[in-house]
Amino acid sequence: MVGERMMGEHVHWMLEVALKNGAAEDFKALMHEMVEATKKDAPGALIYEWSFDEAETACHIYERYADSPATMVHLNNFGTKFAGRFMQYAQPTRMTVYGAPDETVTAPLKRLNATFMHELDGFAW
Repeated sequence: MVGERMMGEHVHWMLEVALKNGAAEDFKALMHEMVEATKKDAPGALIYEWSFDEAETACHIYERYADSPATMVHLNNFGTKFAGRFMQYAQPTRMTVYGAPDETVTAPLKRLNATFMHELDGFAW
């Protein structure tokens, strides 16, 4: 039904980053560490996918979480364990956020100049 909220409480985004010159191998090593940590420490993570362009100068990271509290578990882990090294190797260029983030999620993502898309209709299984 148009206008009816059918997507649930999921929070998801696409983060696009430009890799700093010569940082691809270090960034990929960090990626593997972050993927394993997310599997272990973020039970509400539903999708966590990293994709590189052919030249390995850009990376898109697609993340989906069960809800805002699950998202905050991941954001807190990222902030305490990985943010410094992540920013050492990559520069965020664009972030688009979808779903139903609450203020605890939107506040830190606004610091990344995220664009927030509001759902109008659809479904997710």
